[in-house]
Amino acid sequence: MTGLDIFAWIVLIVLVASTAFIIVFMAMWPGMVARRRGHPYAEAVAIGGWVTLFLGFVLWPIVLIWAYVDVPPNPRRSVTGGEAAR
Repeated sequence: MTGLDIFAWIVLIVLVASTAFIIVFMAMWPGMVARRRGHPYAEAVAIGGWVTLFLGFVLWPIVLIWAYVDVPPNPRRSVTGGEAAR
């Protein structure tokens, strides 16, 4: 092998490693955002990020948007007699 062949192999290895790192980072990103923002469904968002890895990142933008969307807390409402009759 010549020096050029060795250089080509090094470049190829670096490209493959960086591509793998970027794909793994993109799969982890929605889950990290959801946990940092205190999302109530942070675990589901994280799983969604990894599932889209196997589906070719088709729904990945939706999972990332879901990670940023705040879900308002469900207020506990008491049912009064007037509301129950409706």
